[in-house]
Order: sequence, then C-alpha cells, then structure tokens
Amino acid sequence: MSRSDSTEATAAGAAESGPDRDGVGASGDRAARTGTSPAAAGGGTPAGAVRAIAIIPARGGSQGLPGKNVARVGGVPLVARAVHAALAAERIGRVVVTTDDEEIADAARGAGAEVIARPAELANATASSESALLHAIDALGQEPGGVTVFIQATSPFIDPADLDAAVARVEQGERDVVFAATPTHGFLWRERADDADGASAIGVNHDPSNRPRRQDREQEFLETGAFYVLRTDGFVLAGHRFFGRIGIQRVHPDTAIEIDDAADLARARVLAPRVDRRLAGGIAASLARREGVAWMADPRHPFIDVDAVVTDFDGVHTDDTAAVDELGRESVRVSRADGHGVARLRDAGIPVLILSAEANPVVSRRAEKLGIDVIQGLADKGAALREWAAARGIRLDRIAYLGNDRGDIPALDLVGWPLAVPDAAPDALERARHVLERHGGHGAVRELAELVLAARDAKLGSGASDLARESRELDPAHPTREQREAIAAASSAT
Repeated sequence: MSRSDSTEATAAGAAESGPDRDGVGASGDRAARTGTSPAAAGGGTPAGAVRAIAIIPARGGSQGLPGKNVARVGGVPLVARAVHAALAAERIGRVVVTTDDEEIADAARGAGAEVIARPAELANATASSESALLHAIDALGQEPGGVTVFIQATSPFIDPADLDAAVARVEQGERDVVFAATPTHGFLWRERADDADGASAIGVNHDPSNRPRRQDREQEFLETGAFYVLRTDGFVLAGHRFFGRIGIQRVHPDTAIEIDDAADLARARVLAPRVDRRLAGGIAASLARREGVAWMADPRHPFIDVDAVVTDFDGVHTDDTAAVDELGRESVRVSRADGHGVARLRDAGIPVLILSAEANPVVSRRAEKLGIDVIQGLADKGAALREWAAARGIRLDRIAYLGNDRGDIPALDLVGWPLAVPDAAPDALERARHVLERHGGHGAVRELAELVLAARDAKLGSGASDLARESRELDPAHPTREQREAIAAASSAT
C-alpha cells in the first residue's frame, strides 16, 4: 500500500522546477468551464477544514506523443485516471482540469472533474505548468491557507493513499511542499566535451574511484513528476512549485512511470494489469463513497456505474466455437445464465446491444429471443456504437462494452468501461479496464450484468450487499473462485 515515510529538504530561495510533462502545443481556447463540483464525504480531513483542491493541467498538443493526455492505459484515458485518483483521495474536495482541448475536457468531465478553459497563451510549447496552475487558482478564487495538489496526467499509476499522506503533511504545517519520489541507488553519469577524445564520461552523484556498496550509500530519491502538494499562498507568492520547507512522499517504484513517448506508453500498458489490481479496489470504493454508496474494496467487483451495456457476440455470448451439420447449418453454444442476466438488465431499463462483425441469422435469432438490439455485418464497430449511442442520447463514457478480439478495439477505445473476457486477444485485454472471471458462453454476460446492476442498486439505496447475494448464485457448471473455495472447505470439513 502507500508508504508514508518522508525525507525533507529546505529551499532557501527559488528552486528549479522538476519534470514538466504537461505536453506541448495547443489547439485553441475551446474548453468551457463547468459549474459542478463533485461532492465528497471526507474521511481523513478534520471537521470544518478547507479541503485541498487538485488541479490537473493537460494541454492538447504533444510533440513526442500526439494525443498523450487522452491515450488509454488499462482502458482509461490518462487524464481520467488522474481525475479518478484525485477523487478517491479523502483529503481532496475538488478536482479541476485546466485544458485547451475539447477531447481532454470531455474525458475530464466524464471522469467527474470540473474543467477550466486554458488560455491559448498559456498552452503553447513554451508555457509552463506553473502558469496554468496560477491561472486556475485565480479563476477558482481559492481561500487563503488552502492546499493545491498539482497532478500530472502523464503519471498513470497514482495511489490515492499517497496523495492523502502528502496533503496531510502540508495541511498540518509540517511542510510547505511535498512531492512524489521513489528511492534510487543508481549511479548517474554525464558526458562532457573533452579536448583529448571528444567526449568523456564523468560521475554525477558519485566518485568513480570510490564505489561503495548499496547499503553504505546515502539514499537518494528520483522525482516522479506524478504530484506536488503545495501550500497555495506560498506557491502564488513564489511562482514555482518548490519553495519553503520541502518534503518527499515516497511512492512505490511500480507507480513511478511517467509517459513521454510511445515506448513509455507501451510499458505502462504492460504494467497496468498488475498495478491496477493493487489500486483499483480502493479507488472504486472511494469513488462509490462519492456517490454516497458503500462498496467493497475488491478489484474483482468494480463499481461499474453505466447507462447501457454493449457486447460482441462470438466469444462473448458464445464460447467462440460453432458446430456445422451435414447441410452446412451452423449452431453455437450460449449460456442460459447470460439470458437471465440480460433479462434483468432489460427489466432495470438498461439498454443492451449486440455488435457483430459477421452477419449471421443465429445472431439475429439470439438477440430476438433476448429482446435486445443487434447490429451486425460491421466493418467498424466504433462508428456503429457512436451512431447507436447518439440516437439514444447515451454518453459514450456511460457505456460498458464487453469484447474479446481485435475487431472490438474501436468500440473498447470509445467507452467509459471497456471490458474483456479472460481468454480475449492480447490487444483487447490491453485495453480492458476490467477482465471478467467467466469465459464467453459460460456466464460472462451475466457476470457483467450483475456488476452493473449491483452498482445501480447500490446508488438507489439497496446497498452493495446485493452483489454478495445476487452475483454469487451458484452456477453448478461454472462456479466462481469463491464458490470453489467454499465447496472445497465444506468437503474437507465433512
């Protein structure tokens, strides 16, 4: 979990800014500020205290990686991941994204943040993140003595517990600035011009003639750039992020990755399934609390709060096999449990759609029996999904899409909740925000339906305990992991 150990430094005057990874370029002053502020039920902030405001600067342009701030990691745009982490921190009461780009603004609003339009002169290639922060602070009219949390969206793995620990130290007056860093024992080198051979390598943080053992070296810290917690009035006076008494918030090395180019993005996507498993449960529970809902902090039970469910057919409703008789007629295997799940979604007024690349009468018949929409024979599932959602007035970020193969990628990349079955193609798994336990044709659609309905019921007041009752109904042919363990325990006890 979070490491709350700290290391301190003092800045006597102006210090150089750390990594500024807000992106470069601009696409105009197009974003409009919204007026809503997410409600928060404070868990760790003293009663009556002014809760911190998180500001996430996110420019539209990037020379190294175009569209960087809306690139997806673990199925979620980077700017939305930053918003989710900030909303899940109990000591942060308000989350704001300042941007010049409408796509980033839409993703931020969909994730639950307010948006401030970033002026064009503060969104060019030479503008600093500090200038965007100062503009946002002025626009928000922050109260004296407040705390500003500067978060960079290009750090995809931020633990809300680390944010809370850092905010607490600034709120309590222990430090004026606390920033994210990870311990390092690396030997740093720099090349410099040399008259003899043209270049010479020199040690930066060590004497090359003296190589002490790791345990004998004084520990150093690598600034991750993920977040900086600032005493607001001190930051406004200094004009830069390092001033006064400076503290380090140690973060886990797995969360220290920062995305500047395509290689960084690829590495983050590989890490996401492992890191997100550790973070996702707590984030989901915290976000549910923002909705006034009790929710178990278990990444197997994400809080999938959506207004529609869309699925592929082959490999999702079926086990991705087909039987062909002597007359060439195809048949597929489907799960009755899936039919029950779809019926419950329909009864709850949640639209369900099947998107199928292949045009096949069996798909039509199955959709007809389930009483749901179907569109098939598609070359581009993303375009079809956009059209269907627009016709029904459903926001794409309020849709869950369940897929299993490369043809689902255009749709997975559009929705707020991209999901995959466990045996999906690697490219589809890479884009999934959550991977189900059950396979296609073996209750995967019902598992998704139960998660969606549990979130809906919890928001309506029936409580998250419905998940334990409903989603754990025993399917004798395909018991869940918990049911298998319970059966084994019962057998050993008799």
